[in-house]
Amino acid sequence: MLSDIRSYLSERGRAPLSDIAVRLGVSPDTARGMLQHWMREGKVCRLADCKACSRGCGDCAESAANEIYEWVA
Repeated sequence: MLSDIRSYLSERGRAPLSDIAVRLGVSPDTARGMLQHWMREGKVCRLADCKACSRGCGDCAESAANEIYEWVA
């Protein structure tokens, strides 16, 4: 499943947690846990937390639909 996240995000660039979870067929909490692997590797960041991206609005609510992840590799 980690490679599925890598492929999905590297093709799209960024995606909300809710889309990633649906794509993988898992809960948002499970998807978030898998995204943590890529975040530790420096390949993914949460858009609101991403220092490489200045496009973040900073107004993200704590919901799976508004929790955006970006591939930064």
